[in-house]
Amino acid sequence: MTSKLKKLMTELVNRNGSDLHLTADSHPYFRIQGQIIPASNEVYDEKQFRKELGEILSEGKLDVFDNEKELDCSYGLEGVARFRLNVFMDRGKLSCVMRALNTNIPDFSGIGLPDSVQQLLNRPRGLMLVTGPTGSGKTTTLASSIDWINSNHSHHILTIEDPIEFVFENKNCLVRQREVGEDTLSFSKALRSALREDPDIILVGEMRDLETISLAITAAETGHLVMGTLHTSSASQTIDRIIDVFPTTQQQQIRVQLSASLIGVISQTLCKTKDNKRALAAEILVNNNAIGNLIREAKSSQVYSQIQVGAKYGMQTLEQALYTHIEQGKITKEEAYFKCNRPNVLTSLLEMDK
Repeated sequence: MTSKLKKLMTELVNRNGSDLHLTADSHPYFRIQGQIIPASNEVYDEKQFRKELGEILSEGKLDVFDNEKELDCSYGLEGVARFRLNVFMDRGKLSCVMRALNTNIPDFSGIGLPDSVQQLLNRPRGLMLVTGPTGSGKTTTLASSIDWINSNHSHHILTIEDPIEFVFENKNCLVRQREVGEDTLSFSKALRSALREDPDIILVGEMRDLETISLAITAAETGHLVMGTLHTSSASQTIDRIIDVFPTTQQQQIRVQLSASLIGVISQTLCKTKDNKRALAAEILVNNNAIGNLIREAKSSQVYSQIQVGAKYGMQTLEQALYTHIEQGKITKEEAYFKCNRPNVLTSLLEMDK
């Protein structure tokens, strides 16, 4: 008999939802097209919830949760979808958020990024960062990028993820995927080990701490293409976030290293389209001499201006991307203003049409 939990997971996918929110002794909720809506009028009994959650978790996971009160993991529901789970406590009640993952990796050409990003994927070495808030499609962008490399190059690709979301098959590349908590204890330990595992490309699911960021920069400097994510909303903010992680005494050295190793930043968001779908809009930074100088000289506040005039290098601001979506009739002006970082710049672009 199919459990209530699996029925809710299946219904979420059938309704093209993204997240299932569960709390013991409360009603379940779906997130569909960005909106939170009730999934059922039935209260989910705590004893039943814990039993059914334990059935889908691998052995020992609930014990880990009971000790630490937090748990990140993934689960594949056969014939339905793969899910990313975060289990936690809410006012003393067992709770869980499940994100449905599209196991079909989107074709890189169809996700809405400019050709300049594909050119970054051809680079033999360097640091490429995909940034944005939670739910902005960072994982999908990285998965599409890895899949494109897998189809067009002959490399050894090593991913470090928490948890694994998309599963890759070997095409032209050898792809190894390591999950934090299952195959390694931490991002930093796996990344340190990766340098001795003969990779060409290293994907770091999330650059969370000083050690991981430092190792990623070192890996990029020593001949690897390193791809990672940060929760930042712009290219300049991304540069500042990386520098600020380090003690003041190390920051100038990190600026020098980053100016040489960084090849590009994709700061993206997902917009609601007029036909209730999603469209990706992204700020694209491609490192060049001017950008590198600004990073070294601690002038990240001027990076945006360089992106504005950097179209010939494949750069674009988020506001330019949103303006293009408006011009193409994909999104409303209201949605563009809601998603933009600099409303005054978007206003200037729109007024140029008048």
